[in-house]
Amino acid sequence: MAKRAEPREERLQLMLDREELHAVDDWRFRMRMPSRSAAVRELIRLGLAADAGQIETSGKHSRDFGITRLAGGRKRAPGGDNR
Repeated sequence: MAKRAEPREERLQLMLDREELHAVDDWRFRMRMPSRSAAVRELIRLGLAADAGQIETSGKHSRDFGITRLAGGRKRAPGGDNR
């Protein structure tokens, strides 16, 4: 029998602009995730699994971290081609 997941008791509020929300929803539907919450949890898991220690974050503000922008403020290309 599969082990039941622990109940989720903590809430995390996240503010996104329309472009960021559209990017999350596009990814969710492309990956066939069952809900927006599941998609956000999976994106967080993937981000934590990546070598996040390589990113310099000291001295930055919350507004400096967006999901539809690359370092330096450049917009991400649709479909993930950001060379």
